[in-house]
Amino acid sequence: MRSSGRNSRGSGSGSGGNNYRGAGNRRDEQQQRAGRPRPEERRYDVGGGPQAGPGPKAGPGPKAGPGPKAGPGPKAGPKGGQGGGPKGGPKGGTAKSGAPKGVGGRGRKPNAPARPREYEAQMEERNRARHDKPRVALPKTFGEVEGERLQKVLARAGMGSRRACEELIDQARVEVNGKIVTEQGLRVDPEKDEIKVDGLTVATQSYLFFALNKPAGVVSTMEDPDGRQCLGDYVTNRETRLFHVGRLDTETEGIILLTNHGELAHRLTHPRYGVKKTYLAAIQGPLPRDLGKRLKSGIELEDGYARADHFRVVQNTGKNYLVEVSLHEGRKHIVRRMLAEAGFPVDKLVRTAFGPIALGDQKSGWLRRMTNTEVGMLMREVEL
Repeated sequence: MRSSGRNSRGSGSGSGGNNYRGAGNRRDEQQQRAGRPRPEERRYDVGGGPQAGPGPKAGPGPKAGPGPKAGPGPKAGPKGGQGGGPKGGPKGGTAKSGAPKGVGGRGRKPNAPARPREYEAQMEERNRARHDKPRVALPKTFGEVEGERLQKVLARAGMGSRRACEELIDQARVEVNGKIVTEQGLRVDPEKDEIKVDGLTVATQSYLFFALNKPAGVVSTMEDPDGRQCLGDYVTNRETRLFHVGRLDTETEGIILLTNHGELAHRLTHPRYGVKKTYLAAIQGPLPRDLGKRLKSGIELEDGYARADHFRVVQNTGKNYLVEVSLHEGRKHIVRRMLAEAGFPVDKLVRTAFGPIALGDQKSGWLRRMTNTEVGMLMREVEL
């Protein structure tokens, strides 16, 4: 009887336990079929709300059954989450998840995406608008000072440093519009005022003056429709247009001036001012002693008499003579025609000076910028 009772109780308890475990397995299978995760597989969004922290449902303890009060409340602590799940949720009712700390709190996530490009463009536009505000026109309390300081104009014209130009003013060597200036800081207009140093006009920066040693075979024009080499080939890539002062024959070498100062160029070529030009001519001798006298007294040409201002023999080697002729006229081929009429055709002709500007040792085909002193001497030559 006892053995049968034990067997019956053991069989009953065993069947009851088997039934309970079987019911739990069936419940899990039903939850999986319904698409709901098991308690230990659930993941919860981390947030600061009162309902953001429910832990997983309590698993079966030694005596606990699946009653309706097994689930934790909204303030469930870590003890309420211990059961069939792997671990209870942390304090505050939140379970550990893959989300980093700080999500839903202050600041951005470390691996958060960058700001939209539209937002960045708006920020850049606002920054530019802040720095590009139009300048506010303040009311004029005092009259605006016009012009530039005299020493600054002199320094820019190449007369030396500003300190050196101030010393020129202290030495009473500078005059503006005919009056000697001894006061520092005088303001002038370089385009309108006439500025002179030691009696020579100071050229402003807006004018350009060049001296070219023209080779033989170059046409004395700035452009040539036939494509021949001309003066314009030596002054390309200039900021302003230049033009030549007077002409030289195609086969004649020597100095020719280029500038953009129209009034100066006009006066340098006008017969009224009589600017002297000097030439070296190679001719064949022997020369009579009175050749210089004949040239100075005048040689009759088809367009009138032509007179030389100066004549001298520079070099003589056998029958080869190198003579220097100076004259103030500027008619076409004037030197060649005069010597040919006197009976001595020219083999080679070079212009060595135009007024006070000498060719010197400047090489053939080289262009140089004239100094301010040379420009001042030219202007004095034509009363500018």
